[in-house]
Amino acid sequence: MGEEANCNAVMEAANGNGNGKVKENGHAVVAMPDVKADDAVVAPADPRLQGISDAIRVVPHFPKPGIMFNDITTLLLRPGVFKDAVDIFVERYRGMDIAAVAGIEARGFIFGPAIALAIGAKFIPLRKPKKLPGEVISETYVLEYGTDCLEMHVGAIEPRERVLIVDDLVATGGTLCAAINLLGFLQAQWEAGLCTGGVSGI
Repeated sequence: MGEEANCNAVMEAANGNGNGKVKENGHAVVAMPDVKADDAVVAPADPRLQGISDAIRVVPHFPKPGIMFNDITTLLLRPGVFKDAVDIFVERYRGMDIAAVAGIEARGFIFGPAIALAIGAKFIPLRKPKKLPGEVISETYVLEYGTDCLEMHVGAIEPRERVLIVDDLVATGGTLCAAINLLGFLQAQWEAGLCTGGVSGI
């Protein structure tokens, strides 16, 4: 399936090195837009983004010294701002023939179902080991401090269905690549949905 190539393409695009569209193995991938400083026309910033940023609490030295933890629980306490965050993703992905939204445990469970309902898609939880009953497929991935694993129910998606993956951020990219590989086992098309702007932590 070329999962490694897919992961590299997504990581490059998400880090601002893509050109907005990436082709991997014949699948169109909507990447994060590449905005150049010398672009003649720059679209005005969405005013909702400032409200979202203001609603996120920064907690210094958590969970260990030197880390500035962006806590979204304060955003979740403000329904209007929470709705704005979901709406931005809905506006981006509505009308793109997305059949399923896959949410990565645990923060993908907060935004994923709301986005899925709004765009008329099913929701697929990607969970840590031994949390899902029934037959599952697993993917182990490397973290900066060890390894972890994601699991998904067999039969959750059909071949060639387009899936939106929702997670909180891209750090090393291991979790996102594990999700892509799980979906790739079932020959799904995928879109990488990345919550940016400091939406990280709970």
